[in-house]
Amino acid sequence: MRLDQMPYHSMPTLAVFPFRQFRIGWTWQLRALKLFPESQLSWRRYFYDNGNGNGHARVAVFTSYDEAIEAADEFNSRTSELVAQAVKDPVHQSSIRLKVEKALTAGRRIRDEEELMEREAIKRNAHLPRPAIHNLELPRGIERLREPLSQQLDVAPYLQLVAFPDFKACLRRTGESTWEYHGALDAKLSQACLRELTARGYGLSGFDHWGQTKAQIRALLLPRANQLLQLASVKQMLAEARMRGQRVLVWGGFVFWYEDDGLPRWIVKNTGGESSSDEGSTLWHEGTILSKNHGRIVVLPYVKENGECVQGHTKNSAHDGKALPRHPDQYVTLPFEILDGDLMIGLFGELHYE
Repeated sequence: MRLDQMPYHSMPTLAVFPFRQFRIGWTWQLRALKLFPESQLSWRRYFYDNGNGNGHARVAVFTSYDEAIEAADEFNSRTSELVAQAVKDPVHQSSIRLKVEKALTAGRRIRDEEELMEREAIKRNAHLPRPAIHNLELPRGIERLREPLSQQLDVAPYLQLVAFPDFKACLRRTGESTWEYHGALDAKLSQACLRELTARGYGLSGFDHWGQTKAQIRALLLPRANQLLQLASVKQMLAEARMRGQRVLVWGGFVFWYEDDGLPRWIVKNTGGESSSDEGSTLWHEGTILSKNHGRIVVLPYVKENGECVQGHTKNSAHDGKALPRHPDQYVTLPFEILDGDLMIGLFGELHYE
């Protein structure tokens, strides 16, 4: 199709960000953050002119996130200019720029956290035996999947569901080395297979609700995160933070929180939203966290769709029971600092910062 015939083409594109494409393999593509009437921003598929002079639309496809984010960063270097072209009122321009920045920040936070969870899933199951390729039992007629199945099990031997995009097929494990044909790949099944790599590593399923799955994984990773408090590199980082007056450092899905009630010490809490729909909520960087209790979950300040800025706070999850309240004299209002997600991934992995 021609570029000018694509859906929402007339809506200005202000920024782009990578996303995993499920329909054609597991490549990375770009989504466009488009400006709609009433100053609404929404993510849509990104298309651009193919450059052949016929005006046809093309999709940018990348084999890795690094390639995709490099292309996105190049495009987003022009965001301020694109906002100025699309919005004439200077005050309105500032508001839209802030919304775009927050949307991109939310995308990076989610991506960093999901990569951390995937790497840790593979790492914690590295001790499992790998089935020999000749021991795999496959249905008749799909012998060609034996080698690619073995390759995937070498990386993640715990998988119960495996996708083969090149063959548009999906296999499901029925026994220790026995597999059956599950169905032809579509977008929903491909997505489940992709999430299976992370979810199954923690005993969960790729078909489960993704927001709830990640909430369970955060809880499972909390003991691992607590181990980081013993690393010399992390101790140094936290000591330097205290010298700067910092008491709350956000690192992916975790929060290093300095608690001085009773025994002064650093502890680790989880991040979390008011509901599963808040997962991608845009952060309100100028906001603070008001802690009225000793809840293990920190809800960072965020902006609702109507523009309302929500105060950050602490709480327990629904199944934890009510959080132990603080005395009103011990209420604390704290700023927070967001650290590079790649550092958390490194510490969880080979600890190469140590």
